[in-house]
Amino acid sequence: MDIVDVVEDKLKVDEITDSVSSPSCGAVSIFVGTTRNNFEGKQVVRLEYEAYYPMAKKKMLEVCASIRSQWDVENIAMIHRIGVVPVKEASIVIAISSPHRKESLEAVQYAIETVKAIVPVWKKEIYADDSASWKKNKECAWGTDDVPSCGLPVKSSTKLSPDQAGDKGDTAIRDKL
Repeated sequence: MDIVDVVEDKLKVDEITDSVSSPSCGAVSIFVGTTRNNFEGKQVVRLEYEAYYPMAKKKMLEVCASIRSQWDVENIAMIHRIGVVPVKEASIVIAISSPHRKESLEAVQYAIETVKAIVPVWKKEIYADDSASWKKNKECAWGTDDVPSCGLPVKSSTKLSPDQAGDKGDTAIRDKL
C-alpha cells in the first residue's frame, strides 16, 4: 500500500506510522523533517510551504514505485505539510515498513533525498527580523538558490477548484507569477 498526501494540518507521526505497520514486517523506518530555528546565522521563526498538489502527489507516487523496484518493502507513507509550519513541527513524514530493517532504512533515506529533488514543493523561511527568503533544497534539480523553479519569486498563490486541480475534490495551489 502506498499512501501519499499533501496536507495543511499538523502531521500526526503516530498515525502515519500505524498506517504502514504490518504483522508481516519486522521494521518500520521513519523520517520526520522538522522546522529548525536557525539557518546560516539567522533566527527562523517559521517555514511556509506551497505545492502544486496533483503534481506533488504524482511525483511522490513515482518515488514509491522506484522504492518498490529496488527494495522489498510492504507499505509506504509520504505526507508533506504545506502552509505555515512552526519551529519544531514536522513538514514531512516518511514511513516505510519491510520484513527486515535494512530495506526500510535504505528506502527511507532514498525517499527523502528523492522527494526533495523532484517533488514540486516550495519553502519560504521567515526570520525573526521579519525578512523572508525562498529556499531551494540542495538536492533540487530545478530552480535557483532562493526562488521557485521558474526563476522568479512567487508573489501570491491561487487556489484552484477541484475541477481545475483534477484531484477528486482536493484543491491545489499553483504559483501565480
